Amino acid sequence: MTALTWEAPHKAPRRTGTIDHPLTHDPQKQAPMTTPATEPTGSATPVFTTTAGAPAPRQNRTRDMQLIPEALARAHMHDRQREAEAERQAVRLIAARRMQRRAERVSLRARRALAMAVMH
Repeated sequence: MTALTWEAPHKAPRRTGTIDHPLTHDPQKQAPMTTPATEPTGSATPVFTTTAGAPAPRQNRTRDMQLIPEALARAHMHDRQREAEAERQAVRLIAARRMQRRAERVSLRARRALAMAVMH
């Protein structure tokens, strides 16, 4: 019978891990995260993944940025509509007061005419 000898497998050169494929999943054995110098302090942009599971680029905020002018235009239109409604209400109030004064003058003229008819 032949004896089986055990040989140590050839060691591969040590590679550094990436964010997507870390060398270990143990957080205590991973290198601490450092903020790159190109990123401004306090820019906490949420990281989200697409439906395929691949991380989306951090600059994928263009949709939100494109919607800002629409929201601003919507707010301006809302303000303009409110101002126009207030203007229409003011015009209606002025017209109503004018008609009220006219009705009071007509009523006064009718009372005078009736008084003149009764006295004669």
